[in-house]
Amino acid sequence: MSMLGDSWCTIEEVESKFGVSKDLVLEWVREGIVRSEEQDGTVIRVNIDDLELKIEEDLG
Repeated sequence: MSMLGDSWCTIEEVESKFGVSKDLVLEWVREGIVRSEEQDGTVIRVNIDDLELKIEEDLG
C-alpha cells in the first residue's frame, strides 16, 4: 500500500487513501503508535509504514 519512495503523508492524504479519520490518526500519534513530523506543535505528516502496520493489526 505504501506510496513508492515516500514513507510520509499528510493526515488529509491518510483520510482519502486509507479511509482513516483524522481524529483516529492523531490518537495513534499521541499513543506513540504512528510516528509524525510536527511543525509549531501541529502534526503535518505521519509515517505510512506505521499506519499500515496499525491498520493491518486492527483488521487481523
